[in-house]
Amino acid sequence: MRTAAQFSMVWVTTPDRKTARRLAQAALSARLVACANLVPGVESHYWWQGKLTRSQEVLIVFKTSRTLVKALEALVLELHPYDTPEVIEMGLSRGTPRYLDWIVDSVSRRARSRS
Repeated sequence: MRTAAQFSMVWVTTPDRKTARRLAQAALSARLVACANLVPGVESHYWWQGKLTRSQEVLIVFKTSRTLVKALEALVLELHPYDTPEVIEMGLSRGTPRYLDWIVDSVSRRARSRS
């Protein structure tokens, strides 16, 4: 039986929609994620290189299996324009069985397509 603990949401911020769409498309094409939600209009406030900074960003919320998080992180690090991109994994504590099954079905096609 599947448990929510087998799944994660991964948050990644990007400088614009074009970058967010490119990362989402790459992750989906590689079957590393079942879904990528793009949330535009995020105003981020943070310390960068010793200065307090503010910028407009687009947040991507990826839904995936925990076993694919490292591969997703590698893809983001390879394609992201930031020197230090945000890649934050959050494990799930609950999820409806049908939704969790859908995630598995979506990313498991990756293994089948490589065979």
